[in-house]
Parts: sequence; structure tokens; C-alpha cells
Amino acid sequence: MKQLLSFIKKEVLHILRDKRTILILLIMPVVQIMLFGFAMTMEVKNIKVAVSYQYGDDWAEKIIARISASEYFNIVKTINNPLDISSFFKKEKIDTIIVFSDGFSNEIHKGGIAAVQIINDASDPNQASTITSYISAIISSFQNELAITNSPIRINTELKMLYNPELKGSYNFVPGVMALVLTLICAMMTSISIVREKEFGTMELLLVSPMKPAYIIISKIVPYFIISTINLLTIIVLAAMLLDMPVRGSFILLMGVSFLFIFVSLTVGIFISSLVSNQAAAMLIAGMGMMMPVMLLSGMLFPLDSMPKFLQVISDFVPASWYFTAVKKVMIEGQGLMNIIKEITILTIMLAVLIIASIKKFKVHLG
Repeated sequence: MKQLLSFIKKEVLHILRDKRTILILLIMPVVQIMLFGFAMTMEVKNIKVAVSYQYGDDWAEKIIARISASEYFNIVKTINNPLDISSFFKKEKIDTIIVFSDGFSNEIHKGGIAAVQIINDASDPNQASTITSYISAIISSFQNELAITNSPIRINTELKMLYNPELKGSYNFVPGVMALVLTLICAMMTSISIVREKEFGTMELLLVSPMKPAYIIISKIVPYFIISTINLLTIIVLAAMLLDMPVRGSFILLMGVSFLFIFVSLTVGIFISSLVSNQAAAMLIAGMGMMMPVMLLSGMLFPLDSMPKFLQVISDFVPASWYFTAVKKVMIEGQGLMNIIKEITILTIMLAVLIIASIKKFKVHLG
């Protein structure tokens, strides 16, 4: 029994000596419950809505007021000319546009058929379907209440799904898989590869060799850059052949922003390797610090606007969230360079910060 207790004491002391690992083990359940508790929701909130109607149309304004009063919607813009609807989705960050027919109130007073068109950005098909259900429920409730005090009326709801009329789930899934795979290969595998050299003691042998330290790091990341590029092309080809996933924008632009994200992820891996001294810790940090945020905070599974504000702020520091948005804009919406300049700028800043932090942290100690 004493031998057993002594061995247990030895293992406890061994764990406590590794401060970083014990910190990760204690923080991980807290982070997981926060992410899964707040991020995993199928509710869609903070939906940005633009409306188009004739000024002074009483009944249209009443429906708009009811939509605005809902906890799910924010009326952010009134459109005077609804002819070029698609341009508003590209220029403005709008989720849906509601267009009331000319003479909407007159049709209701006459007991005729009034028309409302709901135009959704269906690049996220689940969100588009949920938005349609919310708006249709509000209009249906308004119609039923109106029928009690007036003659029976009909409000026809016409749906239009931009970018993804068939509401294919792959349109949201494929960009997420691209971000996930590139993160897995670049950040996690690079950090493990470099830390493995530290753990086995071969890093010191490499550092005392004639090769410059920068060349050692480059030699570590180049294979993963090549593998990431091959996987990226494979995903794009398979998505096009098997899932009918289009590349509506510039293929060169798509590859350019993907290469930028690959460099960011590789630098994240280098930075992680400078923080830890064993592979288990590297895997934990890369897994908890990169994989979970990519899945939960990039917009791949759950809409970011529906999350609490503090999670939205955290998502701004997740490179995959900016890459995911850029890929959707290029692949699905067919947008050009100027429409993703914000995402490219932020990823470039992240790359510069990570390079500087890695250089400062990655100190060479001989002997």
C-alpha cells in the first residue's frame, strides 16, 4: 500500500511540475463548457434586414414595425430602388431583404392579394431557412389578426434564395472543411514536428550544425505547405465534381487567400512550439486553441451573429473565421478582391504579429 501511495505521489508531483500542462487541463473544461454552452444554438439572432416599400404604406409599415420589434431582427436599411438587389448583399452586410409590392395597403383594403418578397443570402442554407420561417410566421400572424377585424385577405409570400437556390448544405460545409483541414495540417502538425525535435534532443544537434536556425524552421514548414496545397486542391476538385460546388469568383484569388491562411496557420504552429516542450502539450494547445474555435467560432456550424457578444469578439481573433468568410465570398458569391480586402488585411496583420511573436519567443539556447 505504501508503495502504491508513493507512486501516486510521484505521478502527482510530476504533473504539478509541468505548469503549462496543468493549466491547460484545468482551463480546458471551462473553455469547452463556455463554447458548447453558448455557441451551440440553432437559434438565429441579430438578423440584419433591409426593407423596400412605398413610403406612407400603412400596412407595410405595420408589418415592418412588428418585424423590427422581434428579438431576432434588426432593420438596418431601407431600399428605395429594389431593382439591383444582389448588389446590396455584396456592398452591405445584410442577411435578408423584404420587398413589399407597390400598393400593398390598397390590395389589402380591396380584399385582394398583397405580395411580399423575401430575398435571402442562402450561402448559409440553414440560416436562410430559419430566417424565412421567422418572417413567414410574423406575416402569417399579422394576416390572421387582420382577418378577424376585416374581410379575409391573402398575403402571398414569394421566396428568393440568392447564391444557393437549392439550399445545398455543402455550400456552407466545404469552406469550413477547407479551414479545418488547413488548420489541422499546418498548425497542429507543424507544432508537433518542431516540439518532437526538442523532446528527443535533436533540436540542439540541428542548431549547432552549420545550417541557420531560420533554415531549420523553413525546412520544417515547407513539407506541410506542400501537403496543405495538395489537400486544398483535392477538396476544391472533389467539391466541384461530387457536390456541384462552384467557384464563382476568381480561382487565383481563392488560392491567394488560401495561401495567406496557410502561412498564418503555419506561423501559429511555430508559435505554439515555442511555448511548450512536449508533444502532448502541443497537441492540447493546438486542439483546444485552434480546432475547437475553427469548428464553433468560424461560422462553419453556427452563425456568429447569434452568439453572445463576448464570443463574437473572441471569433475576431480566430484566423479561420476571416478565411471562412473570404472563401464564401469568392467561391459562392463570386465577389472580387475589393470585397474581401478587409479579410485579407486582417489575416496579413495576424501573420505579421505571429511572426514577430514567434521570433521573440523562439530563443536559441545552446548548452
